[in-house]
Parts: sequence; structure tokens; C-alpha cells
Amino acid sequence: MSDNTPIEKPINFIRHQLNDDLDSGLHKSIQTRFPPEPNGYLHIGHAKSICLNFGLAQDYKGKCNLRFDDTNPAKEDAEFVESIKNDVEWLGFKWDGEIQYSSNYFLKFYEYAIELINKELAYVCFLNAEETREYRGTLKQAGKDSPYRQTSVKENLDLLAKMKEGKFSEGECVLRAKIDMASPFMCMRDPALYRIRFEKHHQTGNEWRIYPMYDFAHCISDAIEGVTHSLCTLEFQNNRHLYDWILEHLDGFNKPNRPHQYEFSRLNLEYTVMSKRKLQQLVEDELVSGWNDPRLPTLSGLRRRGYTAASIRDFVERIGISKVDSMTDMKILEDAVRDDLNVVAPRTMGVIDPIRVIIENYPENQVETLQAPIHPQNEAMGKRDIFFSRELYIDKADFAEIAPNKKFKRLAIDKEVRLRNAYVINATSFDTDFDGNITTVYATYDPDTLGKNPTDGRKVKGVIHFVEASKALKAEFRLYDRLFTLENPGKNDHFEQLLNPNSLVVTYGFVEPGMKDTTPEMAYQFEREGYFCRDNQASDDLIFNKTVSLRDTWK
Repeated sequence: MSDNTPIEKPINFIRHQLNDDLDSGLHKSIQTRFPPEPNGYLHIGHAKSICLNFGLAQDYKGKCNLRFDDTNPAKEDAEFVESIKNDVEWLGFKWDGEIQYSSNYFLKFYEYAIELINKELAYVCFLNAEETREYRGTLKQAGKDSPYRQTSVKENLDLLAKMKEGKFSEGECVLRAKIDMASPFMCMRDPALYRIRFEKHHQTGNEWRIYPMYDFAHCISDAIEGVTHSLCTLEFQNNRHLYDWILEHLDGFNKPNRPHQYEFSRLNLEYTVMSKRKLQQLVEDELVSGWNDPRLPTLSGLRRRGYTAASIRDFVERIGISKVDSMTDMKILEDAVRDDLNVVAPRTMGVIDPIRVIIENYPENQVETLQAPIHPQNEAMGKRDIFFSRELYIDKADFAEIAPNKKFKRLAIDKEVRLRNAYVINATSFDTDFDGNITTVYATYDPDTLGKNPTDGRKVKGVIHFVEASKALKAEFRLYDRLFTLENPGKNDHFEQLLNPNSLVVTYGFVEPGMKDTTPEMAYQFEREGYFCRDNQASDDLIFNKTVSLRDTWK
């Protein structure tokens, strides 16, 4: 095995292929690419491809370039280009060299189309869409040749030039490869190479009136850039035949060390959709707040929700690379972010659904400063100030008039509980509003229980969190859940009807005063509640998005 082949990484079929190609001398170094189409925001499925392509280049001391396969101006936008660049960098990767665009090669694509015509391997076809489908045949029945298939080279060159000059209308004709209308692979039955589009391109403006098809441009772009291993998902497996055919029939690329395509299984994640088309529908129909809605699997949405780049890279590592399509359990993604945040997230307290507590035996107008660890397992992170006074806020779920069972370890009438990092209190009575909702709990505290157990041997098992009232900061909490009610909503034709009505619940409560100047996207563990981050779209408002619960309690 060559010196630049890593041995510390888990071996999968792609690494085996890279090792073999280096050992045989087919390639002296490895070059991959990440080639998104700028027609939407990246989602976590793209993260799998990003980590694979950039990760292999890093491990094998090779190169990975970022290329936008921008051959369809009708669906592409400069906004998507910028978002993709930001997502790749946020994930922790840097492309080699300048950013590439397929549109950089439009003139070369046109020249290669002329080469195929001159070799009698391409022709201009005037069949309409319905006729083309009829001529293509079915999986069980061979297609039949287009009546334009035998047009002369000279006439085809003239027709292609007229297409380029905009002398035909959209849909009137296309340039097709001349391959085999009886091929068992539908993509090889004289596929289209060029079509007419009178659309302004985000890179080339109105310079072109014809645009190459993705399958034609993609393989040639790989070859121009010196890509050695073109990695894509399994739905392109049959297209590999067309990928190879195009490069084999162009004189400049028909070499043993030309790019070769290898397919791996795409990422399918439970309770969401991974299709750009479906994600775009959710955005355009305003069923979510935008491409960066924290309920979406987009990288910008996950980032806004509080997922870290490290947790997503770890998630990709956990699920691995294979050729088996499967549905990935959401728990694997959530476990990855829990494991990361448990180590790095400072601790704080937030009361999400507050009720007031009055400590009747505590002096009025007195506020006591206490200390709590920023991270209980990492003393190096230091301490933070918390406060205690006569008036506090606790979570409504942490009080019951009568403890429902012996396992209830929260506050109840004549039942003691410890306030986290503070004193033991005992509830004595409570007030309700006109609807019977508890608004205020009255309690007493034991002044001898700060940092120690009661001296008379009383056992206090429960611990609840709190925020002192006079210094508390008002905050909005956005509690996120699965976006859909079914594991695989994408299989349903009306997937938008399967949205979970409780995928977002908004509450208003209080946080510690030290949270005033928190940085957007900075992760915190709200003790006993979960991991949260400050929303990166809010200005001065304290809005916290729930990333994930402390443990997997979803059913």
C-alpha cells in the first residue's frame, strides 16, 4: 500500500477502491469534488457527501474542489451559491483552489458536442416531449429510432449552431446522443445532451440560449478538473453507463486514468424529507419559516437549531458508507449532538413554563449571591453567579398539590425539595387564578442546607431548577419536535398533509441574568430541560431554540 494511504480509518468499499488505484499506479494522487446544483439549500444528506469527498482528500493527502453544477438556470440562484459556500465552510472544510462552475466550461461543452456530431454520435431531434416518450419504449420494450437520427453531420452542425443562436423556440428541438435505442438502460436510449432555455444565468447572464444536460456536463467537468474518483449516490448508478460512454468517445478524455464514477447509498432520515423539491415546496407554501427553519434537515436549519458542525461530522462517521439504502434513525443524529454538547456546553438554568414561588421566611429586599459550576465535569470552566431571594420562579411541572406517587421527586405541599445549587425548601400553600391554574406557591427554606444535607437526618431526594425573580431575564423558548408524524413521509404523495402540528411549541419564561449577552448559536445546557442555543435570526430578543432533550424520551 502506498505511503499516502491511511490505515487508521474504517475501511469501506470506496477506500478499498482508492487503495487499489494507488497501489496499481493508476493514480498517483486522489482528487475528489463536491458538485452541488445551486437550486436549493444543502441538507444533511449533502453533509454525508461533503464529509466523504473532503474527508477522503484530507486522509489521502489529495485534493477536493467545490464545483457548482449550474446547468439549469431556471432553478438556480446566486443565493443558493452563497448558502452552499457558507455550509461547506461551517462544516469545517476548505476546497482546493478557486471555486469552479460548470458554466465556466460552457464553450468547451459546446465544442465537445460538435466533436460528437462529427463522429456521427449526436444529432438534433425535433420530436416533442410526448413523441420522445413514445419512441423511447419501456423497460420491457425496446425503443425505436427517431426519424431525425440519420440527419447528416453537416446539417446537424448547422442545426446546433441555430440552436445556439436562439433561432428555435424552447422545446422545439434538442441535441441527442446517438447510442442504442434498444439498450436495457433507459438513460442510454439516445439521451438529450443540450436543450434550449431562454433564461438568464446567474453566472453567464444572457450569453447562452442552449444549456447542457447535467449528465453531459458533469462527467466532462470532472475530466477537465482532473477528478479521479467521482462519488455519487445510488440513484445515479445506471447513469454511470452514460458517464463512461461520453468520456470514452471524446478524444481528450479516453484514457485509463480518466474519472470513474462510484455510487454509495444516500442518507434517508426519519420524520423528514430529503428531496430538494419537497423542501422547496414546504418553503414556498410557507409551511415552514424558510430554508433555515430549525425543523428542516437543511444544514442552515440544523445550525440555527443548535446542532454543531462537530456533531454532524460525527453523525456521518457513525452511519458509515455502504451500498445499502436504508432509513436512518433520528436517534443516531440526536445522540451525536448530545455527546458533543454534553462535553462543551456551559450549564445554566431556564424556567420554560414559570410559576412564582414566595419563600415566606426569607428576608424581604435581600438578594443572595451563590455560586454554581459552569460545567460540573469540567472545573476548568469555572463558576457562575446565581441568585436567591424571597421570590423565585420554578417550572409549573415541578409542583403538584399532592405528590402523585412515591417516585415523585419534585415539590408538593408538605414535601421538601432542593433548589439546584441552593437551599432545601418546603411548600406550604398555593394560589390559583379563576380557571384553577396555579400561579403562586408559598414555601419556607432551611437556611442550614446550602451545600449540605439537613442536620437532623431528613432525606431530600428531589432537585429542581429555579431562577431568582428580581434579576431574571424574560426569554422566549422555541421547543422543536419531529416535523412529520410518519417515519417516511416522502413516500406519501401528499406528504405536506402529514406535518406534525406540535413540531413547534413557543413558551415564555425566564433565564439567569448571565444569559443577557449570549452569542447566537452558542450551545447551553438548561439544567434538567435540554440543550438550547440562542436563535441566530433574532436581534436583541432573548430567543432560545431547543436543540435536543437531555435524553431520548421521544415516542
